[in-house]
Amino acid sequence: MRVGFGVLGPVVAWDAHADADADADGRMIALKGPRHRAVLARLIVARRRVVPVSRLIEDLWTVPPPGAVGAVRTFVAALRRALEPQRPPRAPARLLVTQGPGYALRADADAVDAWRFERDVADAAALRPDGALPRLEEALSRWRGPAYAEFADEGWARGERSRLAELRLYAVERQADARLALGRAAEAVPDLEAHLAEHPWREGAWRALALALYRTGRQGDALAVLRRARTLLVERLGLDPGPELRRLEADILGQAPHLDPTTVRGGAAAQVWAEATAAYDRTVASGARTRLESTVALLRDLSMTGGGGLLAARRQRVAAVAAAEELGDPELTARVIGAYDVPAIWTRLDDPEQAASIVRAAERTLAALAADSPTGGTAAFPANSGPPRLGAPGFHPLGRGARDPDAPSHEAPGGEAPSRDAPGPGTPGRETPRAEAIGPIGPEAPGHHVHGGEVPEHRTPGRETPNHDAPGYDAPRGEAIGPEAPGHHVHGQCAPGHRAPSQDAPAYAANGRGAPSPDAPAHDAPSHESSGHDAIRARLLATIAVESRGGRSDRGRQAARQAEAIARRLDDPGLLAFALNGVFMQSFERAGLAPHRDATGAELIALAARHGLVAFEVLGRLIRLQAHSAFGDFAAADRHAAAAERLGERHERPLVGVFTTWYRALRLAATGRPDEAEVEAAYRDAAARLDGAGMPGMERGLLPLALLCLRVERGRPAPTGADLDWGPYAPWARPLVLLARDRRAEAAAALRTVPEPPRDLLLEALWCLTGRAAIAVGDRETIARAHAALAPAAAELAGAGSGLLTLGPVSRHLTDLAEALR
Repeated sequence: MRVGFGVLGPVVAWDAHADADADADGRMIALKGPRHRAVLARLIVARRRVVPVSRLIEDLWTVPPPGAVGAVRTFVAALRRALEPQRPPRAPARLLVTQGPGYALRADADAVDAWRFERDVADAAALRPDGALPRLEEALSRWRGPAYAEFADEGWARGERSRLAELRLYAVERQADARLALGRAAEAVPDLEAHLAEHPWREGAWRALALALYRTGRQGDALAVLRRARTLLVERLGLDPGPELRRLEADILGQAPHLDPTTVRGGAAAQVWAEATAAYDRTVASGARTRLESTVALLRDLSMTGGGGLLAARRQRVAAVAAAEELGDPELTARVIGAYDVPAIWTRLDDPEQAASIVRAAERTLAALAADSPTGGTAAFPANSGPPRLGAPGFHPLGRGARDPDAPSHEAPGGEAPSRDAPGPGTPGRETPRAEAIGPIGPEAPGHHVHGGEVPEHRTPGRETPNHDAPGYDAPRGEAIGPEAPGHHVHGQCAPGHRAPSQDAPAYAANGRGAPSPDAPAHDAPSHESSGHDAIRARLLATIAVESRGGRSDRGRQAARQAEAIARRLDDPGLLAFALNGVFMQSFERAGLAPHRDATGAELIALAARHGLVAFEVLGRLIRLQAHSAFGDFAAADRHAAAAERLGERHERPLVGVFTTWYRALRLAATGRPDEAEVEAAYRDAAARLDGAGMPGMERGLLPLALLCLRVERGRPAPTGADLDWGPYAPWARPLVLLARDRRAEAAAALRTVPEPPRDLLLEALWCLTGRAAIAVGDRETIARAHAALAPAAAELAGAGSGLLTLGPVSRHLTDLAEALR
């Protein structure tokens, strides 16, 4: 159980991971009486520091009763039972701990709403208005009432309450400033009026309100506000308004040009936005269905602006889908669901419940579309058929005559594919494997692989595109999915932007979305209506594939296969890019599939470069960065990292840097043998980029896992700090942590309960950790399972396919596992 605490209002606690409707953040935890809550609140005020029992007694009672020490211990014991209900008897507490003469609450940095509020307000101060506004809105939304509401009269709470209240007033005014800077003056007016009704002495707020009114065309109201401020200050405080208020009044009377909203930060773009949104509000009825589709388009863009935008978009996405379903129009619902084609690169869901909700809605909508269709609404291909296979006549993974734009022209001649029996990357006596090749790893792979991993040109003599049904590859591309370990999996957190807006305009329909392939025979060309319906279904199927990754059902891979087939038949580049994202997310059937993911990334890059799909070009770059990291080809990975960063900077996609920062920490760990402290510092810097990035599916447990892999790869025991939060990776870390504590019997018992690793980017890494623990305790059955699971990845670096961390060559782990079986 992960516990959250709320003090911005009445003091509460909740289970942040539970399912319940008692609280938006999770199931509320019963904290018993007021003195139990007082103890908890007092420890939160202390900010992880120890509060002596004697101080707690002084703060709880004016006149301490006999037995006060025992009463405090009783309160603490009850709180521990509530906050850590699954803690075994006599096991030490990890959250509310005893230390020295008192107690401390070791809450995570983001576990207390007040701490998160302070951090967001501080971060917003360093951002431009477009980045600061969502962060401030998110911060202010956490307030449920006065801070520490039930302890207003307690001396120990007074200073903290005042400090938080003042910080909230500051945040409200900075929010107004950000709205003004972005040309959203009308939005600022109501909040400022409410703010000043409670706090009439804040001159900055009066100035902001007057300016907001002036910029919405209410010059008289703006002057009236300034005169009302003057009257209050003079009559009640005996003070004249400050110089800024006096100057603003003069500027309004003179209609000073610098007050015009087109000259504020953001310039003409901010003015265009303000005028366009105002016109939209005036002309499009509030209940119009088109508003839902417009909303989803905004949410899609918002999700790529950074952490605050991603969180806000994720919260509103389910509400938009529910609103569409309420209207009873399956085609509208399908468009609302499918329009959120935000590229996903990480393979662990940020919000598994929300993802499941989206999948259910997509399935319902597919069924409704099928019921409405005169032909039964079948997809373009039956469920048991696949898209055109790689290697089929006339098919190339990069499209007709296409070539990866990174492929140097002089690299046409190909080299040999690495043998499975060859030593792994980094082994003396062999080169880093050229595993950028598209086809199966192994001597049986058809054709030759291009040197440097670039995709060969279409119909190049002597080269056929590898067939994914060839020996050595046991699942067609886009069919890979497998059982999931306890916990949850993956959602997209990527970074990139989205397809070019013009592709959604009606004028594009002749050659774009929903249009038949210009090369298709006339008798096969679908009607506009049927191709449009197929495109809608394909978007629903792609959504199912992306949002169901890591599940146990075959449905995700079937959906990916069908979406890809429809997109290829319709020759719709934007749809195909989205479908390929689903193919990528369903490509973790077994270890060793980095070459096949590399092929998907190469096609995405070429497709995106031809059609201006910036978001998916970034996605392709990050996929290839991961694949080349797995191959140990860091020169190629560096090129893709740099290209992704250039796109991210040019198109304002800040989340790209999260992944490339982690990649550079991995690169440091994998190349040479730098000082361990240097690598650890790089990982900690990378983890800091996750703070506030809006990607909890990636954030929790990743830093401890990276440090564990670093130590294991260097032959050192696991870290054993009690404050380490292993998150979803705890089952695989626990045996090694117990071994580091010299508790071999417990480690062996823990190993027997470890599930198979989730089928995701960390599959090989978690199998290697399981194998190392099995070798240490002599568990031959688990050793054999780990060896069999890792064998297909013999030419890769363990875990490096994640682009985040590594345990060195898989071949070395295989050698150790084989040796342990002798």
